[in-house]
Amino acid sequence: MQKQPTNTEPAAPGADKLNLAKLNCHHIVIFDGVCLFCHAAVNFIIKRDKKAVFLFCPMQTQLATDLMQQYKVKPASSDTIYLFKQGQCYTYSSAALEISKSLSGLWFILTILALLPKSWRDYGYKAFAKRRYQWFGKAEQCILPTTDTKSRFIGL
Repeated sequence: MQKQPTNTEPAAPGADKLNLAKLNCHHIVIFDGVCLFCHAAVNFIIKRDKKAVFLFCPMQTQLATDLMQQYKVKPASSDTIYLFKQGQCYTYSSAALEISKSLSGLWFILTILALLPKSWRDYGYKAFAKRRYQWFGKAEQCILPTTDTKSRFIGL
């Protein structure tokens, strides 16, 4: 899987807003907060994340922007999720496959798709992402978590 190299040291003034100790021991998923499919995907991950290693941050928040700057990640688009894990940033199909490794159940089996060329995987991911609003809808503003899941969200 291709990884975008990142730096785990704070890169910009104002990074003190981030609790780095808390964030570095979790996997951070930055997702499109107005995408209804993305919201369902986050809920899917939460239900299967028995060890609570994932934290979630809508990409429309200042914290998401700060995290990307801090880790020197150039935002690709809102058509991807970003996974920050152990100082690395994963995007597109690589992020989805990396997330599946940490889920309970047999979801780790999806990692067999990593045998396909990344360009093929990302083509399918991007084709789906391009149509997600059409198929699943789009909220007017970021969807707020429930009281049960609020602790899993950052940057709200």
